[in-house]
Order: sequence, then C-alpha cells, then structure tokens
Amino acid sequence: MEGLQTILLLLVYVGLVIFAMRGGNLIFGFLISALAWAVIGHVPCLATVNDVIQKGAESYGPTAIVVIFGSWFGRMLVETGIAGSLIRRAVELGGDKPLITTILVSLVTTFIFTSTFGVGAVIAIGVIALPVLLSIGVAERIAVPAFTMSIGAAMYINQVLFKQIVMFFPPDSVPFTGRYFKFGVTAMVLSIAVIVLMLTYNLAIRKPVKAWAVSTPQVNVVHVPAIAYVVPIVPVLMAVIFQWPPLPGMILAIVLTLVTSRKLLPWKNAQSILLRSLKDGTTDVALLLGMLFTLAMFGAAAGKVAGIFKAVLGPFIPSNPWTIAITFGALAPLGLFRGPLMAWGAGSATIAILVAMNTFSPALLLPLVYVPSISMAIAMCPTQSWNLWAISYTKLSITDHLKTGVGWAWLTVIINALLAVYMFR
Repeated sequence: MEGLQTILLLLVYVGLVIFAMRGGNLIFGFLISALAWAVIGHVPCLATVNDVIQKGAESYGPTAIVVIFGSWFGRMLVETGIAGSLIRRAVELGGDKPLITTILVSLVTTFIFTSTFGVGAVIAIGVIALPVLLSIGVAERIAVPAFTMSIGAAMYINQVLFKQIVMFFPPDSVPFTGRYFKFGVTAMVLSIAVIVLMLTYNLAIRKPVKAWAVSTPQVNVVHVPAIAYVVPIVPVLMAVIFQWPPLPGMILAIVLTLVTSRKLLPWKNAQSILLRSLKDGTTDVALLLGMLFTLAMFGAAAGKVAGIFKAVLGPFIPSNPWTIAITFGALAPLGLFRGPLMAWGAGSATIAILVAMNTFSPALLLPLVYVPSISMAIAMCPTQSWNLWAISYTKLSITDHLKTGVGWAWLTVIINALLAVYMFR
C-alpha cells in the first residue's frame, strides 16, 4: 500500500515540476498539489481542512509580515534617495572604466539588498544602475547578469528571504545568527568573487563594448549625507549584534531612512513618504504572498505524508552530505524555471521529501537547499519577476542572458554547496 501511495505522491510531484517549468501559476499549483497529497496520504477531511489549509496558511503569517516590511523598507530607500545616491557614488568612483564601474555598482547593489526586498525596489534601483552601465559601453548581456547576480549574492544574509526558507523546517531549528550567519556572509563574499571573475573575463579579457541605442533616462538622484549609506545594513547589524528579530530592525531602519536623508521634517511630507512607500511595497509583494500562503499549505500536507516517504525512499537517499552537495552542484540548472531545485517552485516538494526523510540535520539541509535556490534561481532564472523585468527593460534575449550568466551561477552553486557541507557536516 505504501509503495502505491509513494508512486502516486511522486507523480503529483512530477506534475508540479512540469507545471512550474511551463510557467504555470504556482498559487494554484501548490494548492492543488497539497490537496492531492492529502487525499493520496489518506489524511482525514477534518485534518486537511484544519491542519493543511487553515493552519498551513496561518503558519506563514509571521513571515508575511517580514516580507511586507522588507518591501516597505526597500521602497523607503528609493523614496528618500539613499539607494540612488549610493549607485551614483559608485559610478563616480569608477569614472570611465567599465570594469571598475560595473564591479562597484555590483557591490553597491549587493549591499542595498542585504535587507531590502521586493520587485519594486529592484526596478527602482535598476532604472538607475542599468542605463548607467549600458551608457558606458557595458553590453546588455553582461550588465543584466551582473545586476541580477548581485541581488542574489545579497540574499544569503537577507532576513526577509531567510524567513521564507526556514518555514520548510521545524520552528527555531536554524537561527539566523551564529553559524548560519557566518555561512551566509562567506557565501555572499564567494558569490561576489564569482561576479568579479565574470566581469573581469567579459570586460577585461574579451572586452566587448556596445553603446546603448536608447537614450539614458534622466533620473533625479538626491544627494544624501554619507551617514545615510549605512542604513541598508542596519536590520542585519541589529540581528547579529543585539539579537533583534527582523521586524524591529526594519522599523528602526525605516525611521533612519527619514532621519539620515533629512526628510523627517516637516512631518506631513515624511508621513506622505511613509504611507506611499507602504502601499507600493505591499503591492509589490501581493502575488508573492499569495503563492507563499499556498506553499505553506503544501508544506503542511508534506508533513502529513512524511512517514510514507521515509518508509519507502529512505534506503535510496545517500547519507553522505558530500554526495548530496556534489549532486546539487552538478544538477544546479534544475533550479531554473521553478524546477526541482528551486525552493519556491517545484523544489518545495524536493525539500519536503528531504526534510521528511530526516537523514540530515536542518542546520545542514537548509543551506544545502538554499544555495541553488539563490545562486541559480533567484540570481538568473527568467521566471523570477525582477530578472524578467531587467531582461525586458534592456531588450536582452533570455537566451543571451542565460548564455552569459548560467555558467558562472553554476560555479557559484558548486562552491557554496561544498562550503555548506564543510561548515555544517
């Protein structure tokens, strides 16, 4: 009986993978898959209604709040001019040297997104950064991957995204501070190093130069005091130094955006900025939240059928962490197009199965599954909303985007997956 159930569960999993990779709406995909797993696993109707649907969605409530505030914070950095001023300062330091300028813009982009989240913030910063890079001769196929991979690098220590990955694991099993934070910082630095290698290869060795055919838009960038430049990292610092949870750190940072940019007074104007940014930030992540609520339902359903997977698949899952790391590294492109190595795609089922097996500790499994989701999927995948925007905005073809960046993203996954095992084995 368990063998038949396992086959049916895996068929639903394969169906979800195909559905996701073909661009299906994951709000409906996760909901249908959750209900299908509950039926196949003989979960009682009342337990499905209460535990899978109701409690599953409710369990995501605390994370949803952090997502909204992270997006709000991102909009505040844009509204107050801090983000734009940081980008412009990097461009000024780089002068007319495409390689140096692109590296500096990439570093600043990573810095901004260590706490910022949301497609609105990405677009607002991208309309400043990308035209500047293109206007100094950096080809679209280099500028776009550099920009998107820089955002991906920051996600290793971004608490908003971290709150989304820990929902797959038992509560409080992997704290953000301590060992994980050391891994996150190291993985971020290594990701940046790969970006620098990519840029050096393309801009210093191959030296393709192309002027952008479209005129660079005139963007009003407000110059802010230098002290404002530390605001993007404030939520992370408060978490690491003072053990603050994400929300208080973000509220403090939101207030500091007004104080350091000298927009706190008059209060009427400050209030207008706050309310406008909250509205825009919430709109930016509305559909994402819908998907994540149904993803939480799917995770709850996975917990109900965990025993079936463990009994049947247990003997076939490698127990050596190095084997898993090498496998994830070799199969890293499966993180593209919401595939089986993308946590917020079909990979949610992969994670659910691995967690259910209980072969590896959450401390090891979390960074292992996080790496391809960040360095391949979030950094490069065209189905990631802000990546698709950047591709469309620069009129770059998806093929050229992937040709330039996937190899470097693949290298990043391999390096960081091995790093995860080295630090958590």
